[in-house]
Amino acid sequence: MAPQAAQQIEIQPPALLSWSGRPELMGTAHQHDDLEINLVAEGGTMLYLFGGEPVEIGPGSVAAFWAAVPHQLIASTATRAYWVHVPFATFLGWGLPDALVGRLLAGTPLIAPPSAALAGDPANFAQWAQDLSGDRPEPRRIAMLEVEARVRRLALATPGQLATPGQPVQQVTSGDPTLQQVLTMVRHVAENFREPLTVADVARTVRLHPNYAMAQFRKVVRTTIVDYLTRCRLAEARRLLVTTALPVPDVAAESGFSSVSRFYTAFGAACGMPPAAYRRENQHDQPR
Repeated sequence: MAPQAAQQIEIQPPALLSWSGRPELMGTAHQHDDLEINLVAEGGTMLYLFGGEPVEIGPGSVAAFWAAVPHQLIASTATRAYWVHVPFATFLGWGLPDALVGRLLAGTPLIAPPSAALAGDPANFAQWAQDLSGDRPEPRRIAMLEVEARVRRLALATPGQLATPGQPVQQVTSGDPTLQQVLTMVRHVAENFREPLTVADVARTVRLHPNYAMAQFRKVVRTTIVDYLTRCRLAEARRLLVTTALPVPDVAAESGFSSVSRFYTAFGAACGMPPAAYRRENQHDQPR
């Protein structure tokens, strides 16, 4: 069977790992069922598209987010960053406050300002990368305890960002008009993906001809407007499957799919399993 055009997103398996280096721009969005933690250690900022919203991580900032939401690094002036991936099942086992878990599941990143940076962050992230790259159980266990503590401190440092999911995030500082137009379009998709949307609807938000809007969108995001709309709907469907007991047809409708059959086709192509199987593997007795 030929691969479907909509399947441009990169799906990665969850994994406990950590590494560092110069950030590289991503040719397409990807997703993986991990808690992802970033530290911008040197240089400027990293700009992600995260579930349709621009998210900027500044120098010295630490950010954490649920990486099942499609995300893509589209601009960066950082020269060194650290990444930590914690499988979401491990994260849920930490017993963190429900409000914190709920906000992450709802797709709200936690981003500490540089003023909340800890002096030991670069050394700690470097140590975690070393510990998690080996197979010795005790260093890996110590690293996980320290990562958990850092996430708890991150939550304490970002109370203002943890209010209502869907709040506008900080404005992007880039003055590139093409980037600004694309960010306006992806924001419109993210805010309205539950409704019937056409390419013309999205192009109208930036007063561009649909064909030109599609070209500009693809230049930055490396995929089509329709495919990105599908990703946003799938991200919401994953969240509902994990956090609610809604029947699958209701999940499809709440996520913006026009029919259950289209939902099953898109979900199977993106996730490699039916919605019910994804729910069984990931729900972990979360509160409804």
